[in-house]
Amino acid sequence: MTNSIKISPSILSADFSKLGSEVISLERAGADYIHIDVMDGHFVPNLTIGPEVIKKLRPLTEKTFDVHLMISPVDKFIKDYAKAGADIITFHPEATEDSAKTIELIKKENKKVGISLKPKSKIELIEKHLHNIDLVLIMSVEPGFGGQKFMPEVLEKTKALKDIIDKKKLKIDIEIDGGINFENCILAKKAGANILVSGSTIFKENKGDLKKNIEILRKN
Repeated sequence: MTNSIKISPSILSADFSKLGSEVISLERAGADYIHIDVMDGHFVPNLTIGPEVIKKLRPLTEKTFDVHLMISPVDKFIKDYAKAGADIITFHPEATEDSAKTIELIKKENKKVGISLKPKSKIELIEKHLHNIDLVLIMSVEPGFGGQKFMPEVLEKTKALKDIIDKKKLKIDIEIDGGINFENCILAKKAGANILVSGSTIFKENKGDLKKNIEILRKN
C-alpha cells in the first residue's frame, strides 16, 4: 500500500445540473479519483446515479472513477457499471450472497475490487477475501445520504484493519468515506487510511475553492 494520500471527491455533493463541468473542475483542482456513489433506494434509502450518467461523464476525464455500489443484489449490475467506465468497483458484503463470486465478477471485467464496511460491519466479514481485493472502504457514516456527521468510533476498526494488512504484507488501499473534514482527516490518516472521500467539505468550504480544499485535506 502506498503512503501517499489520495483525495477522492464525492460528486454526491456536486451540482447535478452541471455534473460534467463539476467533474472537469475536480480534475483541474487536483483530485486523484472521482468518487461516484450509486444507491438503489433498496439497500440504502436514497436513489442516485445509474450507468448511463457514468457513461456520459467518462469521456470528460481520465481520472480514476471510484464507484461505490450501494445496491442489492449487486452482481447483476457489475457488468453495466464496468462498461460505463468504472475503474474501481466497491460493493458491500451484505449486498451479495457470495462475496468471492462478486469479487470474481469484478475481476472478470478487469476492474479493481473494493469491499465496503458500514459503521457496524465487522472486519471478519471480509478478512478471508483481503488477499484477493485492492481496496477496503470504511464508511464513517451510515450509507445513504451526504452531509452526515463523522463517526469517530470507526477509527478503531480502521487501525485494526491496517494492522491485519501490514501483518499479512498485503497491498490494499484503505479508503474512508463519510463526514470527512479538515480536522478529522488527520485522525483518519493516523488510523491508516490513505484515500479520503469528501463531498461537502470539498464543494462548500472556502467558498467552494476546490483546489484549496483538496490540498488542505491532502496535507493536513
